[in-house]
Amino acid sequence: MASFLDKIFIKDHDKPHLPEVRERYGLFSSVLGIVVNVFIATAKLVLGLVVGSIAILADAVNNFSDAGASIVSFVSFKIAAKPADRDHPFGHARIEYVCSMIVSFLILLVGVELMTESFGGFFESREQSSDIPLMMYVILGGSIVLKLMLAMYNRRVGKLIKSGVLEASSQDSIMDALSTSAVLISGVVIRVTGLWFIDSIVGVCVSVMILIAGLRILNDTKNSLLGEAPLEEMINNIRSVVAKYEDIVGIHDLLVHNYGPDHYFASMHAEVDGSKDIYMLHDMIDNLEREIKDSLGILCTIHMDPIETNNEDVRALREMTSEVVARLYDGADIHDFRTVIGHTHTNLIFDIEMPFEVKDSTDTIIKNVESELKKIDEKYFIVVTIDRQ
Repeated sequence: MASFLDKIFIKDHDKPHLPEVRERYGLFSSVLGIVVNVFIATAKLVLGLVVGSIAILADAVNNFSDAGASIVSFVSFKIAAKPADRDHPFGHARIEYVCSMIVSFLILLVGVELMTESFGGFFESREQSSDIPLMMYVILGGSIVLKLMLAMYNRRVGKLIKSGVLEASSQDSIMDALSTSAVLISGVVIRVTGLWFIDSIVGVCVSVMILIAGLRILNDTKNSLLGEAPLEEMINNIRSVVAKYEDIVGIHDLLVHNYGPDHYFASMHAEVDGSKDIYMLHDMIDNLEREIKDSLGILCTIHMDPIETNNEDVRALREMTSEVVARLYDGADIHDFRTVIGHTHTNLIFDIEMPFEVKDSTDTIIKNVESELKKIDEKYFIVVTIDRQ
């Protein structure tokens, strides 16, 4: 069914990596969400007024908020598709994160309102209608089916085009299906038992589920806006491309910045043999940057670090220092290693890549490393920069 809709409404649907096709997917998904949610919400609103059910009316309001969220999603895709300009040199794709946060606030607002209404229902006296219409089961059952279909479609498209907005909408639709299921079950129980307070209980449960969904989406969006560590798969892919270039001895200070779905920028330092031709090495770095962009879609800037690779004494000191650091701190490594060898003392100059999990202060780390090196030779002094990775 999903692929059928893609073929009909989305031109070049088999090329989701293209920016213009990604925009078409996003806009169509948003319009689909608006249509489905307005249809469901209107039906539930009428039903809730006829039956006099707080839970059904609460569910209807929730669906109207979902339609509003789909409108926000529509706007986000239109803005995100705008090209980079002087004021926004990295493009506008991060607007999707902002819109995801707006969606989460709308969901939380609805959750709070529904919680208030549901608690108020405990203090209202209502008479049970002797005949709850069959239409209630048809509307609520049909709503569950439509919401699950919408959730599956948004989840598939969200993963396909890497859209946080659509994945948030998918989670919201699943929560809606669950909450509507609870409303449907409560309707059956009320009809059998005549206990109208169950309606308020279900209303509270629905509002709690809505609040949980809103908080989860808010947390995920907050992480994207603040900046998250890149996926391990992405780091491994970058290292795999670098490994093809034999003249690169090692890389460090690899940073990946996200400016929206599929908008990645990276920087790193590449260690090379300082005795080789500088023009040849520069050409190699250019080729590596180009390959990372073409194969991974990441715009990468690489700083070239020339190091001494032919001096056996320097190599031995580097290996010794690396072993000491690795023994003291699991997961730590060194780079940019240089030496100044004198008659009375030897300076070892290097950076340490230190995992965030290590809680020792910078001064403590340096003191511990130097202490271990001095056990090997009292002439060793260190000049260290700590890079948290």
